[in-house]
Amino acid sequence: MSNESNNGHSQIDTAVASRRSPGKALITGASSGIGAIYADRLVRRGYDLILVARNRERLVALAARLANETGRAVEVIVADLNNDTDLARVERVLSTDDQISMLVNNVGFGATTPLVNSDINKMTEMIGLNITALVRLTHALVPELLKRDGGTIINIASIVGIAPELLNGVYGATKAFVLAFSLSLHKELAAHNIRIQAVLPGATATEFWGIAGTSIEHLPSQIVMTADDLVDAALTGLDQGELVTIPSLPELSEWNAYENARQRMIPNLSLSSPAARYGIPSRTHEEHYSSAL
Repeated sequence: MSNESNNGHSQIDTAVASRRSPGKALITGASSGIGAIYADRLVRRGYDLILVARNRERLVALAARLANETGRAVEVIVADLNNDTDLARVERVLSTDDQISMLVNNVGFGATTPLVNSDINKMTEMIGLNITALVRLTHALVPELLKRDGGTIINIASIVGIAPELLNGVYGATKAFVLAFSLSLHKELAAHNIRIQAVLPGATATEFWGIAGTSIEHLPSQIVMTADDLVDAALTGLDQGELVTIPSLPELSEWNAYENARQRMIPNLSLSSPAARYGIPSRTHEEHYSSAL
């Protein structure tokens, strides 16, 4: 973030932060990139923070800066969420701290190489971090939000969740899971005043690309968004009530058309007879049972 941007936000955001806190936001993968920007934006919206990541030095420095700038409480948990013991520690916090009102499931990593050229152990780690940790943390918090009849869960997915052909297929599949999980949670929890948002970033200027195996300098500049712009758009989408936010999608109508087509298919996804195009005569259950005998 530029100094100008910091100065431009500081007076307004600090005033917001001085009001009664809406609770605590726990953010995973918070030491850099998207997670660190979420921390900055949410603390200036008045949230106290619990920041989770592996890098102690970065976490402590970020927490100190945000606490100093806003006067809000900022805690850190140094944890590797692919480690069962560390993951359990964060789960316990989510299930026992009754001030937590928001979870930002941001931690994860990706890959750009084809499956056959990938390290299968790394792919397994990716599944553990992108899926298992996200589900376990969500499962730990939801009962507490149900008790309080409200809260927010933000899941950072990716555009490859709906366009898995673009990058490594395992990565795309993990993000498709995050999207599907979010849609299901929305249906399950909407009556309890629990907001769910799935955010689908495109290429974003973070350390993700170096870790994934492709330098960001190799990407066309016109497809790369800054992390600041991404998070600002995502939070605006949350304010506007979006269930799925794709920050760079020009027209919301395009997503609505996609979702409407999916909804129209649902009543026909499970029927007693194969579709006519397959040319298979329809049989009743009784006829199938008789032929099997």
